[in-house]
Amino acid sequence: MARLRDPQNGCRWDRAQTFATIAPYTIEEAYEVHDAIERGDMAALKDELGDLLFQVVFHARMAEESDHFGFADVADAIVAKMEARHPHIFGDAPDEESSRDVRWERLKAEERASKGATSALDGIALALPALMRAEKLQKRAARVGFDWPDTDGPAAKVAEETAELASAATDEDRAEEAGDLLFAAVNLVRSYGIAPEDALRAANAKFERRFRAMEAMAAANEHPFAALTLDQQEALWQAVKASEADITP
Repeated sequence: MARLRDPQNGCRWDRAQTFATIAPYTIEEAYEVHDAIERGDMAALKDELGDLLFQVVFHARMAEESDHFGFADVADAIVAKMEARHPHIFGDAPDEESSRDVRWERLKAEERASKGATSALDGIALALPALMRAEKLQKRAARVGFDWPDTDGPAAKVAEETAELASAATDEDRAEEAGDLLFAAVNLVRSYGIAPEDALRAANAKFERRFRAMEAMAAANEHPFAALTLDQQEALWQAVKASEADITP
């Protein structure tokens, strides 16, 4: 990385990069790691982990050039953090099995406080996907008691926000109410103990699978899918669903 960033003999593209320009690639590589895991492709996972590691090295090198920190400092920092968060492994603290999650969150809260945090919501990255960030905001709020005790409250909130979206009079109001509805939906899903990001990812995959199957059915009958009426497309959708039900164990 130092060779690539060399002012005289390095790569012109690598030399021109900054933390901000590289950040989108870092996010992309993390998603590609996740994709390889989802597909169970170990060869791809090896490659994608290398790509992600390269992103860490890239950022560390840029920081080193401006005398902030280097790669070794990054490694040392995560070692120190893991040791601090596992005092029962690396120290003499008892292994409080039943309260491990509580201890973990307490230690993380102490870390945030030591860095100047003043709110329970401090430290939640702005760049997270909106769905994931909504869940994290809600979980943080829940840890200090701001949460419904069951699913009834979140369900009623979804109904309320749905009605408010339907009655919104302007584009601006509709956009705001749409956001409120999505936020409420995350809270409802979370109240059932389901990770919203995982649930939506699975729903995306199911929709894509079924839509491609509909297209294949239409093509098999020599009918362009886009030329079908909505009723005909719906009939194909129901046929795909029925075929999936027939092969479900």
